[in-house]
Amino acid sequence: MRVYADLHIHSYYSGATSRNMNLEEISRYAVIKGLGLLGTGDALHPGWFKELSERLEDAWDTGIYRLKFSESPVHFIFQTEVATVHRYKEKVRKIHHVILMPSGDVSVQLADRLSAYGDLASDGRPVLSITPAELVDIILETERRNLIFPAHAWTPWWSVFGSFSGVDSLEEAYEDRAKDICALETGLSSDPPMNWRVSSLDRLTLISASDAHSPYPFRLGREAVVFDLERLTYDEVADAIRKKDRNRVIMTIEVPPAYGKYHWSGHRNCNVGPIPPEDAKNMGYRCAVCGRKLTKGVDDRVNELADRPLGYVPEGSIGFKYALPLQELIAVSEGVSSESEHRLMSGRVWNEYSRLISLLGNEFKIMFETSEEELTNAMGPQLANLILAVRQNKIKIIPGFDGVYGRIIFGAEGKVDEQKRTSKRLEEFF
Repeated sequence: MRVYADLHIHSYYSGATSRNMNLEEISRYAVIKGLGLLGTGDALHPGWFKELSERLEDAWDTGIYRLKFSESPVHFIFQTEVATVHRYKEKVRKIHHVILMPSGDVSVQLADRLSAYGDLASDGRPVLSITPAELVDIILETERRNLIFPAHAWTPWWSVFGSFSGVDSLEEAYEDRAKDICALETGLSSDPPMNWRVSSLDRLTLISASDAHSPYPFRLGREAVVFDLERLTYDEVADAIRKKDRNRVIMTIEVPPAYGKYHWSGHRNCNVGPIPPEDAKNMGYRCAVCGRKLTKGVDDRVNELADRPLGYVPEGSIGFKYALPLQELIAVSEGVSSESEHRLMSGRVWNEYSRLISLLGNEFKIMFETSEEELTNAMGPQLANLILAVRQNKIKIIPGFDGVYGRIIFGAEGKVDEQKRTSKRLEEFF
């Protein structure tokens, strides 16, 4: 059974999250995307847990849940993201972690124990005054089958290797419990080849997930893990991750890392960026306009910790494929700005997207399986060429920086000129 899984999402109880991030909308768009398995998001939040317990049922007593009274093929695993705040080497460390749980009952037990360290009702992603090692202790004491791994591991803020609040190794974060960390979420701004350059990560299963804050197809499932399982059960999923089983963890789905919001360095407030790693280093990671610290790019941070050259592929690594949201590709092909969610979910972009889904199947099928001839017959040549360029990793992207998504380059020079007006350092990219 092949399953596309997005194991890290949020509910509308998390900050800066769409009010449409509810079970019905999530399930609806997951089908359109091609996802079969989702994390529930925010399972420790009392309000969201109440909805989960009322609306979901355990499918076949396997730790895999589905919507009650629904024909939806989408299933759920109890999941949350939490933040820990502690001091290490005289510096405050702020790290996000993803937790997977085998049942709603375990979620209740874990919430009871973690409530002593923070207000679980304050946000779907609670902040806990606890060390990562202590967090692992509690998670595994509550239920040995629970899984915990670092979220978006390289993002500058709130991540294990973040340039502003992270550390240089898993051992520095999780101490003697680092041995119990079996996976790592790479985040949008890094991909497997970047992580393969750090030998200490070889034993980990690299996880890709959307960290979605809205249910729409250009957010949900933009990164994912593909499993091939005999049975869809929590234990099968967790065991495949824990053992880094290449027969069951088939591949990950990755956006090209330049698309991520923190791939290169920059300073958005001063309109400075994206800046290539070598140039940012030569600048002392200081903004040329205001003199303050640049937000260091993920590419730079990987270079700092890497002990292998570019292009190194470790033995036993799990493969991946690149993808970009189909709605954004449609917008680019038609010259429509993709900065607004409204523009992607209405008008001719959404109409074309809906037509293609109806004609060719879900988005993953279109991005990975539909033949070149079928693509050309179903859509304009510009869009077909964009999809093929993504498949071949030939897409051109102006790298993201300091919270600004990367921009897809296609067609007329006017699009490039427009980007140059928004970035004082863009010329360094060409």
